[in-house]
Amino acid sequence: MITLNDYWMGRDKTYAAALTADIVHNAEETVRRANALLNSFRAVTKDNESRHVNSGWRPPDLNRSTPGAALRSKHITGQAIDIADPDGDLDEWCMDNADTLARLSLWLEHPSATKGWCHLQTVPPKSGRRVFYP
Repeated sequence: MITLNDYWMGRDKTYAAALTADIVHNAEETVRRANALLNSFRAVTKDNESRHVNSGWRPPDLNRSTPGAALRSKHITGQAIDIADPDGDLDEWCMDNADTLARLSLWLEHPSATKGWCHLQTVPPKSGRRVFYP
């Protein structure tokens, strides 16, 4: 299970001045939905691998210094999470289970753009597609 502390990655303390009530609310919802997805994934695949957060909340200053990060990344607003997926099995399962993504109101960055992690967000991208390219 991913915790809010996992999501913050200590940034809630080091960047406390940038953390707003809206970001906290968004992060709580992002973690809730990510855990619901992981529970569905594990129920079907019997996967017991511990999944850690590769990237959770990123304050604007940190986001600017993150290689490959989008200027308007949903990580900034607490509406995105990158979950470790070294073998790509979580991404593959998500691609095959778009109905679960839709039920949980999650959007997936296409696995071809996220080798080693699974990027999920709680708001639709500009394209509106459930699986999208950055």
